[in-house]
Amino acid sequence: MHLLDISQRRFNRLVRRLFGKAKRYTEADQTRRFLSKVSKLKSKQIAAIALRPNPLRRKSSERGGSPSPVALILVVVSLTSAIGHRFYNEPKLDVNTIAPQTIRAPESASVVDSETTETKRQDARTGAVPVLMVNQAVNQEIYQTLQRLFARGDELRQQAGPLPYIETSVLSTGTQRHLRQAQEWEWRTILASVNSGAQATAPRTRPDSPSQPPGVQASSSQQLAIIELQAYQQNASAEDFSALREVIVRARQRYTTTAETLESSLKDEQSKFYDPSFFNLTDAEWSSTKSGVRQALERILLQGIPPGLPDSLLENAVRAQLDLTIPAASKPLASKVLMNAVRPNLVQDPEQTRLLAERAAEAVEPEVVEIRRGEVITQAGEPISQSDFVLLDHFGLSRRGVNWLGVISFGGLVAGGITIFLLVERRFHPGLRRRDHFLVVLLTLTTPLLIALGVPATNLPALGLLIGSFYGSALGITVVGLLSIALPIGMEISWVTLTACAIGSILGAGMAGRLRSREELALLGGGVGLAQGIIYLLLSLILTTPANPVWYAVLTQSVLQGLMGLAWSIVALGISPYLEQLFDLVTPIRLAELSNPNRPLLKKLASDAPGTFQHTLFVATLAEAAARALGCNVELVRAGTLYHDIGKMHDALGFIENQMGGPNKHDLIDDPWKSATIIKKHVSEGVVMARKYRLPKAIQAFIPEHQGSMLITYFYYQAQQRAKENPDLVINEADFRYDGPIPQSRETGIVMLADSCEAALRSLKDASRDEALAMVNRILRARWQDNQMVDCGLTRADMTKIAEIFVRVWQQFNHQRIPYPKAAFGTQPAPAAK
Repeated sequence: MHLLDISQRRFNRLVRRLFGKAKRYTEADQTRRFLSKVSKLKSKQIAAIALRPNPLRRKSSERGGSPSPVALILVVVSLTSAIGHRFYNEPKLDVNTIAPQTIRAPESASVVDSETTETKRQDARTGAVPVLMVNQAVNQEIYQTLQRLFARGDELRQQAGPLPYIETSVLSTGTQRHLRQAQEWEWRTILASVNSGAQATAPRTRPDSPSQPPGVQASSSQQLAIIELQAYQQNASAEDFSALREVIVRARQRYTTTAETLESSLKDEQSKFYDPSFFNLTDAEWSSTKSGVRQALERILLQGIPPGLPDSLLENAVRAQLDLTIPAASKPLASKVLMNAVRPNLVQDPEQTRLLAERAAEAVEPEVVEIRRGEVITQAGEPISQSDFVLLDHFGLSRRGVNWLGVISFGGLVAGGITIFLLVERRFHPGLRRRDHFLVVLLTLTTPLLIALGVPATNLPALGLLIGSFYGSALGITVVGLLSIALPIGMEISWVTLTACAIGSILGAGMAGRLRSREELALLGGGVGLAQGIIYLLLSLILTTPANPVWYAVLTQSVLQGLMGLAWSIVALGISPYLEQLFDLVTPIRLAELSNPNRPLLKKLASDAPGTFQHTLFVATLAEAAARALGCNVELVRAGTLYHDIGKMHDALGFIENQMGGPNKHDLIDDPWKSATIIKKHVSEGVVMARKYRLPKAIQAFIPEHQGSMLITYFYYQAQQRAKENPDLVINEADFRYDGPIPQSRETGIVMLADSCEAALRSLKDASRDEALAMVNRILRARWQDNQMVDCGLTRADMTKIAEIFVRVWQQFNHQRIPYPKAAFGTQPAPAAK
């Protein structure tokens, strides 16, 4: 049947038109008469009515649609030609391919193998010995560490007391050292021997000694102590000997207390190097030790300690330096202290290392492949080496040409990528215009073009930011991902660089669709550059050997990659406004900028038509709430609503909201036809203003579509009243209807409904919610029955939801307020309550 050939939307509109005529009939017998007429209508007539062009609809070219087959073929050919560069001049006799025959040199030649030469130079750069320099900051920290260790030693020695603590003319230093650290039983044995006058040279102490354990022989130090104490006792008075004994006892007590303290603080980093034997050094020996350690440290740091030096080698160097200046008794302690203080103080000098690496690379002689005429370049059946290929390519024997199989295969890959893009588009961003497809293809072609020109980094960051901000994150990620797969197949490019660029670009594309300002886009560009640099660093470290020069080269390249990513982000930020204007794009960022009340056109509207501006703000509030609930483009609704009535500025006093209680201009005109013309003109004048200020077409659509083809009811009924008084007067309903088109999208349909309900809701003061909802439903039903909602895609369920939302917003604006007492507004204070 012919009814199958018409679209569902047109058929629904046809049925509404036909059933609209049923209002002339009653719900009983006359309704049956109407249905019989519909049943007698032939299917061809119904199809003819449905397929009749509607002048109120916009041209289909302004809407989205699938690209034509010719356009798809052109896109596949363009991308294949631009990206598949290697397939158009590919040698058949390449490296590692099998030679089909024995090939001889047609003449003698010396050919430079640039690839091998560059590989050797790169190896020379990375293999160059790094240049080291002394880090003075590390030296300062080493000296401070040593000073803290010595300060702790001084503190411990002060607690233990000086050595010698008695003049050496009285007791020798060895005897004083032995008496201070001797155990209690030994000290008592010595005192008993001195008091009893026992022979110091006796091989064994008296068996009846009460303090000395039985069977323990006296040491030479103990015997010497007894001899020196007896000598002093014989030559000194009893008081002097008693004083000497008290000095020894106090020295023993201080030594014992300090030794116990030192043993309990072994976990202290600055105390673990000291043990009680440390107190056996005399003050002079300790001072000499400190001075010698400092001198040894200065010599070691002057020579420098490279990173990675084994501890065994460092210990040998420390011992060698200490042997020159340190007393033998303090060498073990000095060695431990110095080993704890020192650490590598040599760091790499980046500039000198780079210069050394470049000199090493320059010193590499070019790799030259020589051959004489008639000599064999390659034997049949053998793989072609790099040097063989250089000669073959030099003589034009590598058989370069178009790899048609590769081109066709790559074209199939490109076609598959385009198919994936179209599927993603249909899922996440349906309805792209032809100019949008052209822009995506144009941006995509810039990437292989820049690579062919030798740009060190791809423009994938700019591509991801632009497409992501223009058409959403899904399309941006898709384009960057597909291009990242195709580029290494069709062109010569470092996959490390490409991977870093791709990951940073995907991050940028994924975030760009959520941004609402240029400032956020600029910050995202910095994040893209940082991510690109970090990914490049990680990949380079994974793939390279851990040699010191590589660190410098890798870090330098990573910083450059990050800066390139940031630079391309800045380029994207700079050209995005021009692309938005040139291709008439309505990105969230541009819509947010257009919604700024400081825009020239909105400021002009606020000053020339303040009532219309206030009306616009309330309509925008209603429309935004409905758009958000229905999942529509809220930013587009907000911007479109702000500009939908700019045409009223051509004659602001012709609209009641701008009359401010003054005389009504239309009462003076007293001609409904002229008044209707003035009212209708705000649509045509609004379109002219929108074009003058270069508003996007998506915004311009709100100006005529928010009125659609509605009837200017007030003046139409005025004309009808005059026709009753003057039967000769002919009324044409089209004179009192707007020229359209009716709303073509859910966004413009919502704005039409909000604009229709705004004045009615404002007029309600003390109405209940149910009364307000009933009024809004009547207005929305009238728009539905007038066929204004036929093409916008709003359903009856949507209309019910919109009515609820409008009433809820009205309640928020019409909330109750606390009445202030009259005395609060007077100059005298209110009387006190009794």
